Amino acid sequence: MQMKELGRSGLKLPSIMFGGNVFGWTADTAASFKLLDALMDAGLNAIDTADAYSRWVPGHQGGESEAIIGVWMKERKNRDKVIVATKVGMDLAPGKSGLSAKRIEYAVEASLIRLQTDYIDLYQAHKDDEETPLEETLEAFGKLVKAGKVRVLGASNYTAPRLRQALAVSEKLGLPRYESLQPHYNLIERPIFEDGLGPLCREQQVGVISYYSLASGFLTGKYRSAADAQNKARSNGVAKYLNEKGFALLKVLDAQSARLNATPAQVALAWLAARPEVTAPIASATSLAQLQDIVKASVLQLDAEAIQALNTASA
Repeated sequence: MQMKELGRSGLKLPSIMFGGNVFGWTADTAASFKLLDALMDAGLNAIDTADAYSRWVPGHQGGESEAIIGVWMKERKNRDKVIVATKVGMDLAPGKSGLSAKRIEYAVEASLIRLQTDYIDLYQAHKDDEETPLEETLEAFGKLVKAGKVRVLGASNYTAPRLRQALAVSEKLGLPRYESLQPHYNLIERPIFEDGLGPLCREQQVGVISYYSLASGFLTGKYRSAADAQNKARSNGVAKYLNEKGFALLKVLDAQSARLNATPAQVALAWLAARPEVTAPIASATSLAQLQDIVKASVLQLDAEAIQALNTASA
């Protein structure tokens, strides 16, 4: 398995990172354990989660995904072999949101307990908090690194100006910086990242672990009409792609997949992994059959013809 360094952190990731948002949501504990075991067998040992996963499910409070990963690591006794990334900052309950020092201090301890570990490999600001001074947030994160509770810091859902500002504050105060960015980026939605964040990440050597890598499943090719998306868990995220542009891209994706003897999902993930700014796209699955797409995508190398065709179709 080819490993790439995340920014300047020294932390090395496999070519694809697994999205743990499914654990405790669309994958129950037993299914989650099977997925995690299969991931480790394939060498895909980097798992992304968050304290907010899966608060959106009725009856859930958040932390369900972390808890499943924690039990699994304890049972398998493999903590030292797993790269665990989690996040803080989303709304969990009244008074439990944002990136204040107090919130970060409380949230990291809660995550450590659920994960049943004494350190987090990559701890990320889940979203920007403009009401809290960057100095306060970054100093709080810095204390966690100094204490050994966190190895590397990252950001998610930051705009280019705010990420640049955060990097400048860290440099000015001599604090650990955000070594990674987790942006919304995929083959059908390129400008969100490429217009500002991409150049900044290249310039500042910030690693990129993109989410929505398969556009809520649209780039797997299984949604080709409104009827296909009806009553599906991710149907709301897919509807906006069911248009002329989306169908035209699927046509090219189908053609390149057939030429390369791969699936559309594998090609879409391999396209992201080949982007010079991207360290590892994030992708998830709820079954072992779906997981095979991720495993095969992790070793798929697109040729120049495929990259050019996909770049043109998605421009």
